[in-house]
Amino acid sequence: MKEDFKLVKSYQYSSEAQIFCGKLESEGIEVYLRDNHIVDSNPIWSNAVGGVKLFVKEEDFEKANEILSTVSPYSVDEKNNLIKCPNCGAEKVEMITSIRDARSLIAFVFSLLFGVIPFYSKYRYKCSYCKTEF
Repeated sequence: MKEDFKLVKSYQYSSEAQIFCGKLESEGIEVYLRDNHIVDSNPIWSNAVGGVKLFVKEEDFEKANEILSTVSPYSVDEKNNLIKCPNCGAEKVEMITSIRDARSLIAFVFSLLFGVIPFYSKYRYKCSYCKTEF
């Protein structure tokens, strides 16, 4: 008997896909990841292969989408509350990587020259509404 799997979502990094894979498996849904080894071997190839793909059985597709929709894509604090923008008060804030200081720039250039993952990066938050970085 052949079981058909259906694509639920793609992720840029396998660590993201593993988190959501674990969430679905904890709910009893069988999960299949594709292209995670390619992305793990060289993260720069993620866009070329379309990211790490998360598949579930066709009969679990709706339930998987429902479960994944309960997970907020926005940043939360230590108490699991959504982070608020200090400028407009919106709760749609995402974590971004910023190259605004000398250390981040040097690490970025070093990673480009030698093909390694950056060993230093500075993370900031960015509001989805007013685009304020903090």
